[in-house]
Amino acid sequence: MNSCAYSQSGKKKGENNEAFYLENVDMEKNGKIAQKLREVEEYSKETEKREDEKKEIDPWALPEFKTDAKLWQEMTKKEKVIHVLWTGITKPLLLIALLYFFICSLSFLSSAFRLLGGRTAGQIFRDSEVLANPVAGLVIGVLATVLVQSSSTSTSITITMVGEGLLTVKQAIPIIMGANIGTSVTNTIVSMGQIIDKDDFRRAFAGATIHDMFNWLAVLVLLPIEAATGYLYHLTTAMTKGLELTSANDTNPELLKKITKPFTKIIIELNKKIITHEATKMQNESEPSMLKICKDSNKTVIKCGYLFEYLSSWEDWAMGLLLLFISLLILCLCLMFIVKLLHSLLRGSIAKVIRKLVNQDFPGTCSFVTGYLAILIGAGLTMLVQSSSIFTSSITPLVGLGIISIERMYPLTLGSNIGTTTTGILAAIAQDDHLKESLQVALCHLFFNLTAILFFYPVPFTRFPINLAKFLGNTTAKYRWFAIMYLIFMFFVFPAIVLALSFTSVIALIVVLVPVILLVITVAIIKTLQAKKPHLLPKKLQNWKFLPEWMRSLAPYDRVFRKIFSICKKIRHAKRDSVDLGRT
Repeated sequence: MNSCAYSQSGKKKGENNEAFYLENVDMEKNGKIAQKLREVEEYSKETEKREDEKKEIDPWALPEFKTDAKLWQEMTKKEKVIHVLWTGITKPLLLIALLYFFICSLSFLSSAFRLLGGRTAGQIFRDSEVLANPVAGLVIGVLATVLVQSSSTSTSITITMVGEGLLTVKQAIPIIMGANIGTSVTNTIVSMGQIIDKDDFRRAFAGATIHDMFNWLAVLVLLPIEAATGYLYHLTTAMTKGLELTSANDTNPELLKKITKPFTKIIIELNKKIITHEATKMQNESEPSMLKICKDSNKTVIKCGYLFEYLSSWEDWAMGLLLLFISLLILCLCLMFIVKLLHSLLRGSIAKVIRKLVNQDFPGTCSFVTGYLAILIGAGLTMLVQSSSIFTSSITPLVGLGIISIERMYPLTLGSNIGTTTTGILAAIAQDDHLKESLQVALCHLFFNLTAILFFYPVPFTRFPINLAKFLGNTTAKYRWFAIMYLIFMFFVFPAIVLALSFTSVIALIVVLVPVILLVITVAIIKTLQAKKPHLLPKKLQNWKFLPEWMRSLAPYDRVFRKIFSICKKIRHAKRDSVDLGRT
């Protein structure tokens, strides 16, 4: 009986142990499930929070235009007359005058850069061995265009060199691609005129850099394709083969210059042929300055009559610095007053109507046509003014004000890239020798832009430049100094480093550039997945917190800049106090 009781108690004990073990297993499983549920809940909360933040504050939503002005019905006769004279006549005339001086300031800016680096830009083209490397040709195109502030000039120099037999068509193609990038520096500078207002600057900087992003992406994709297949070369060779062409020296109408020249020639005139002579090794030693020299019928030097002629004893770089200061001053003042005038003119219902007309899509299934129409408008207007820089720089302030959206700015910019190729075609037709090869280079420029548009526009998903420009706009809104750093690095430092590596060896260039490009692509993919599909990434890669702060944020650099600014401010105040004490 005792043994039975013992066996029964043993059984119970065994059952209790088994139950305890199962309970522990269940608790462990439940704990894991509970942890998973908590993670899912936290992720859903974070996602909802992000979506709520986006819904609450969309920095890219176009601003509401408010007005406290009286309605027309509420005005007296006197107020109506004043309103018509001031708002209807005087302000539009002032706006036209400011736009005129703004375009003139861009011309002065171009002349300033030519004085500062025009000869250097011409000399860069001389080394044919370096130009045999397509990457070197690309950065030479970028630097030369930045230095002369005109893709038309650098393209024309390239076409002239092909016409002179100093460059082959294959060597010229990467230079033309680089000129496309360099021309977008002007509207990036112009966007800084709206740096005071954070939201305006965000939109303006994004509107300007959308041009940069498209051009850089186009080169990143098409330069390797061209190097591997030579598709542009073969396509344009087939087009020009068998053509019987004759030179036409009076093909350049210079429509815009005919309007601005009466004012700009009072200030300065340059001998632009010197840059081409530097590039083609035909420099005349009797012309030490880039200033234009006037001669009479007997070839005697006479006065031209422009103001900078009185500074002809100065070095070119000194005159360039002075003109750079003057041009930036005029540009900033014009931009400031243009923005203020547009703010006062485009208010309330007027602004809403204009913005709706500019940004509205065609109804129904025809909505996709709107973008292509914007491309045609951009191309047409750029052909009219013969400068993509002037066209994009003129509409950048409108993007900052919220009249033109980033999404509409993009096709307009693409159109300006097509429109600017007409200058190269006209320059090619004006060549006396090697006319066919010159025209082939100009056509390469046209088809490069058309191919890039096919890559980055028809399918909405492929419009990467819009998101990249918005990212840069958000960054500059938070850290204003980033805009200047971006400008210096993207258009001067980076091309200069690549050019220096090109002079060493092709292997050095590949060893440095390939890892950098792969790193940038990897970071871009991870960042896109973090924003769109974070659950596809490992937990560690769902954010950048595993990296040191200086590698994942600009905040440490911002703190350094703030300290520098505060020290400068203290020094300035100390000097002012010491001056005041000296006076007393």
